Amino acid sequence: MDLDQLAALRTAEGSAALAAAAEVAGGDPLAAASALRSAGVPAGLAAAALTQVELRRRAAGKFGPAAAGMFLTRPGLEQATRRVVADRRAERLRAAGVRTLADLGCGLGADALAAARAGIRVYGVEADPVTAAMAAANAEAAGVAELFTVECGDATAFDVDRVDAVFCDPARRKAGTGRRVFDPSAYSPPWDFVLGLAERVPYTVVKVAPGLDHALIPPGAEAEWVSVDGDLVEATLWCGRLAEVPRRATVLRGATAHVLTGAGDRQAAVGPVRRHLYDPDPAVVRAHLVAELADTLDATLADPDIAYLYADAPAAIPYARCLAVTDVLPFSLKRLRALLRERRVGRVEILKRGSALEPERLRRDLKLAGDNAASLVLTRVAGAPTTLICQPVPAP
Repeated sequence: MDLDQLAALRTAEGSAALAAAAEVAGGDPLAAASALRSAGVPAGLAAAALTQVELRRRAAGKFGPAAAGMFLTRPGLEQATRRVVADRRAERLRAAGVRTLADLGCGLGADALAAARAGIRVYGVEADPVTAAMAAANAEAAGVAELFTVECGDATAFDVDRVDAVFCDPARRKAGTGRRVFDPSAYSPPWDFVLGLAERVPYTVVKVAPGLDHALIPPGAEAEWVSVDGDLVEATLWCGRLAEVPRRATVLRGATAHVLTGAGDRQAAVGPVRRHLYDPDPAVVRAHLVAELADTLDATLADPDIAYLYADAPAAIPYARCLAVTDVLPFSLKRLRALLRERRVGRVEILKRGSALEPERLRRDLKLAGDNAASLVLTRVAGAPTTLICQPVPAP
């Protein structure tokens, strides 16, 4: 996609091409392209329209119905914030009194759009001309162009004195290749610049990868990990006046947000395997809040390095999945296979932490047969490889 193609898609002819593409997309891409060309759509415009329709369908999971009117790129969509997460972040900024915001490296505008919908005046800066133009088009499509404007330029050159707050989601993919960048110094803008924003702007928010090393968290910042329906999607650093607690795990399930907070520096007590196993949500694990979760469950670890919790009683909580433990045995393929055959277990889900075993290979080696189901947990107990046979406790 280039600027000329984007401009063509935004004409009346382009809108018609997008509508036609939506009718034929979803099957054989060659057949779809041929159908558009047969309908008189120029080849270049047909290809651009089909690409946008494909991306919009993929984006529906992140943006909902609004995706149908957005302009997207593949890398931009992959890094864009889900709407439910962006809206919660925007509401927190609004509640803190933020009225003007700079989005440095705004990408396609997902976070800026959320802030604008919350009534915040947003100034977006994006280095890539096509992405910047798409962000502006997305603002128009969302009806917030008066609150969200975009300039194509260097995010590090923006005068942050013009705004109350700064949001930065540094690019973590290499320009031109799309390859992931794991070294923060190679982010764009670079990590040193991003961290320096917190010293210059009292309300600073930084979106980071969920695998961020805790050692990189600035002193005094709040680090929040967010999961959506069990999938860990991002981490956020809230700096300056926005920091409320050292660590936060936000678990979004449906329209409800569940929040667990703490220092993130405690270790849960260690004890034996008990009647129920709790598998914590990944946001809780990454936020280092397993000990805080253990407090609420009166639970313990069975191994100090494995984030499975064990308790006597089942509990319906949003922060962990509960399984009833029926058997605990040292790992032995022969013994496990015999026990499952005896119980006519033909279907298993396999969970693991602290085990090098490959679940799919184990599934083949077990040669399961039967009508019953079970959950197998591959883990360590007091350092020893252990298999737990479990049954899920129904969610409320």
